Amino acid sequence: MLVGYMRVSPDSDRQSTDLQRDALLAAGVDPLHLFEDHASGAKDDRTGLARALEFVRPGDVLVVWKLARLGRSLSHLLAIVTSLKDNRVAFRSLTENLDTTTPSGEFLFQVFGALAQYERALIQERVVAGLAAARKRGRIRGRPQAITGEKLDAIIAALDGGMSKAAVCRSFGVKRTTLIEILARVGWMGSRGAREADQV
Repeated sequence: MLVGYMRVSPDSDRQSTDLQRDALLAAGVDPLHLFEDHASGAKDDRTGLARALEFVRPGDVLVVWKLARLGRSLSHLLAIVTSLKDNRVAFRSLTENLDTTTPSGEFLFQVFGALAQYERALIQERVVAGLAAARKRGRIRGRPQAITGEKLDAIIAALDGGMSKAAVCRSFGVKRTTLIEILARVGWMGSRGAREADQV
């Protein structure tokens, strides 16, 4: 069974799901199996997506109009598609002509996975370098770091992917003050080049 998901940003009155709906229906999705959100891609509270992911069953195919409608970042997109695959649910994106039921679609997601792994390695390298530089300057002192290893990598990847610091705190169970402290210690910079610790 084909299950469709569509999303538009609430920031634009000009946007509607009509274009996405028409494309999904033309692809064979039943109108009763369509789920939608009017939310920013960076937001975690997408009830339509949550309902779609709960609705799909083994053998189903989750269909979207564009990859950007599903994931807020490459790592987030891969996490969703990997979860679908683990539950024997396929994924199809109409605009990119990507279908995990085909060998070429499966291969492309393997490439995406390798790129995401490379991105995580770069983040880890940057974190280690930042900690080393902070130690050199005597800036790391006091109690031990509360966020370590893979959790820190995941947090930085989420922030780099556009997740808000408030959403990171909720998702990872981290206190706001702890997040600010850790970002300052590793020297993580915001997308505009300003120190994130000063922007929270």
